[in-house]
Amino acid sequence: MSAPISFIDLASQQDRIRDRIEAGIAGVLAHGRYVFGPEIDAFEAAMGEFGGADHVVACANGTDAILLNLMAWNIGPGDAVFCPSFTYCATAEVVALARATPVFIDIDRDTYNMDSESLRAAIETVKAQGDLTPRAVIAVDLFGQSADYPAIASVCREHGLKLIADSAQGFGSTLGGRHPLHWADVATTSFFPAKPLGCYGDGGAILTNDDRQDHVLRSLRMHGSGRDRYDNVRIGLNSRLDSIQAAVLLPKLEIFPDEIEARNRVAKRYADGLASNAVKTPTVMDGVVSTWAQYTIEVAEPDALQKALGERDIPSARYYPRPVHAQTAYAGYPVGPTGLANTEAAAERVISLPMHAYLNEADQDRIIAAVRELT
Repeated sequence: MSAPISFIDLASQQDRIRDRIEAGIAGVLAHGRYVFGPEIDAFEAAMGEFGGADHVVACANGTDAILLNLMAWNIGPGDAVFCPSFTYCATAEVVALARATPVFIDIDRDTYNMDSESLRAAIETVKAQGDLTPRAVIAVDLFGQSADYPAIASVCREHGLKLIADSAQGFGSTLGGRHPLHWADVATTSFFPAKPLGCYGDGGAILTNDDRQDHVLRSLRMHGSGRDRYDNVRIGLNSRLDSIQAAVLLPKLEIFPDEIEARNRVAKRYADGLASNAVKTPTVMDGVVSTWAQYTIEVAEPDALQKALGERDIPSARYYPRPVHAQTAYAGYPVGPTGLANTEAAAERVISLPMHAYLNEADQDRIIAAVRELT
C-alpha cells in the first residue's frame, strides 16, 4: 500500500523554519508580553511591506477582520452588504452579526469569484425597492485567486459603496502586480493554520491605506478603547493577535514568496497532467498570480471521485457543496435578481486536490494518475 498523501503539509514547512519559529516563541516566553508584545509591531510592519499597505491591524481571526470594518463604518440595521454565496459562511455571517442584511451575488462560472454584472444588478434592484440602503461589498479571493477588482471596484465607485477584499484564502495573490488593496478600501485575511499564510492557532489582519480607518480599527479591536484605558469611546471587541502567533508568522512571511512560486509550479503540473475532456481544471484570469489555497477541479461525480480517491489514501475536499444561501441560518436573506445559477452549478461539480508548496512530483503524479483513471 502506498503511503498516505497530505492534503496540506504543515510538517514539512515547520521542518524548514523550525529553528526560527522556536527562537521566536522562546523570545516571547522570555519577555512575557504575551499580548501586544514587540512581535505584533514587527509583524504588522512586515505585512504592510509585503501587501502594499500603509497600515496593518492584526486581530484575533479572519471573521473579526471583516466585522471590525463593518463596525468602523457604522453598518447595521437597514443596510445591505453584497457578498457571494459560494464561500465559507463567515463572509455573510459578519453582515448578520452587524445586524445588516447580506444580499447574495452570483459568481463567474470559471473563476468562482464574484460576478460584477450580477453585483450591479443586485445593487440597482435594492436601490429601486427602497427597503435597504446599499453600503458595502465583500468580494472573496476564492481558492487563492484575486477577484476581478477593477470591475468590482468600478461598480462600487459608481454606487458609492465601500469595498472589502476578503483575502482569507487569497492573501498574496496579485492582479497585474498589484494586491487587492490597490482597488479595495480594506483587505482582510485569516491566519487559520490551513491558509496559505497560517499561524498555529487563530489569527487575522486588516490592511488599509486609510489613516482614520486604522485609528478606529485599533480602538475597536481593544474594546473600543480611547486615550484613557477606563474611558472606552465606542463599543468594540476583544480581538487581538497574540505575540506567540506573531512570532510564528514572522518567519512564515519571510518564506511566503518562495512558497507562492512553489504552489504555482504544482498548479502548472496539475493543469498539464489533468487536461482532459472529463476534468475541468482551474481558470486563472490574465495577469493574476494565485496563491492556490486549494487546487479545485470539476468532474461529473465529485462525491464518487472523493470516495474512490480515499480508498487509495489520496485526500480530497468538497468545498461548499451547500452554498451559504442554502444553509438554514441564511435561507431567509435576499438573492440578487440574476439568481445564483453559476453558484449552484459549481457546487455540484467541484472537488479540491492536495495542494501545498511541498507536494513532491512522485505524489503529485500518483494523484494525477488516479484522477485520470477514475474520471
